[in-house]
Amino acid sequence: MMRRFLALLQARNMEFLRDKSSLGWNVAFPILLVFGLAAIFSGDSRPMFRVSVLTTPAELAKKTDSGPGEHRFLQDPFIQFTEVSDQQLAIGDVRLHKSDLLFDPTSNHYWINLSSEKGHHLEAILLGASSTSPQRLEVSGDPVRLIDWLMPGILGMNMMFSCLFGVGYIVVRYRKSGFLKRLNATPTRAVEFLAAQILSRLLLIMALTVAVFIGTNLFLGFRMEGSYWLLFVTACLGAMALISMGLVVSARVSSEELAGGLLNFVTWPMMVLSDVWFSMEGSHPVMVAISKALPLTHLMQASRAIMLDGAGLAEIMPNLIVLATMTLVFLGLGSWWFRWQGD
Repeated sequence: MMRRFLALLQARNMEFLRDKSSLGWNVAFPILLVFGLAAIFSGDSRPMFRVSVLTTPAELAKKTDSGPGEHRFLQDPFIQFTEVSDQQLAIGDVRLHKSDLLFDPTSNHYWINLSSEKGHHLEAILLGASSTSPQRLEVSGDPVRLIDWLMPGILGMNMMFSCLFGVGYIVVRYRKSGFLKRLNATPTRAVEFLAAQILSRLLLIMALTVAVFIGTNLFLGFRMEGSYWLLFVTACLGAMALISMGLVVSARVSSEELAGGLLNFVTWPMMVLSDVWFSMEGSHPVMVAISKALPLTHLMQASRAIMLDGAGLAEIMPNLIVLATMTLVFLGLGSWWFRWQGD
């Protein structure tokens, strides 16, 4: 019995070691993940306070220095200052606790949210740094709960795994088992097979996502400032882009181990860079640029804008255009690369 066990053990070990793609992925992936996380969180620590500084568009266009102004309060190195030109939008950020305080150095006014603890401390700093007392204007609004911010990320992550592995891995398994070879002997065309896979996965993932959203919303009462229909359309476009990406990965691969590695190579960057668990705001510019090239990033940004900010179609149209473009590009590549049998 021991000899049989050792023979099976050796056979499985040699099978893994001889699969160069799987072996290489198991070595390369943790290295890439460590260096990727190091690059994302490199640099200076993020400031504790965030202040919006009201500036007219003309002044903002002529601005050449890196600082927001000459007021003593604006020189504090431990406060993150952001220049804004839209007063109503900036006040809305204070109301939603996205900004801790809004300051207009020209008119010497500032807006503070009465329920913001950080705003209370910033007010004391502002008054201490001002030679004349600025005028206080109050706004009210509840902060966005952590679960309200995380919920789109959790559902988006679930959609990502279901779309990529539910299509990519299954197509590879079909190819490896010979099912695609037999299907190729029928009048079925590749475009018909791919279209059926896409529509099937889209219907399933949207039904499950809607059911999970409704069920959890009954107990937690998620913040919803925008349109449910617009959120549904956004989710459909995001799912289409992710499904199409899965088809590109599975177009020719016939090894389940390699398919799993490639799919992980696609999913983990989106897990880290696509605002699923934390915002990329303030990260290294290179990492932010990479995140913009991922479909899940645009799905997250559009979904949170609808739910938390009440954004309409015009506000999220850039994200929808990117998702639609990615869908068409991935579908084109997947159809062009697709083979009934592996290389």
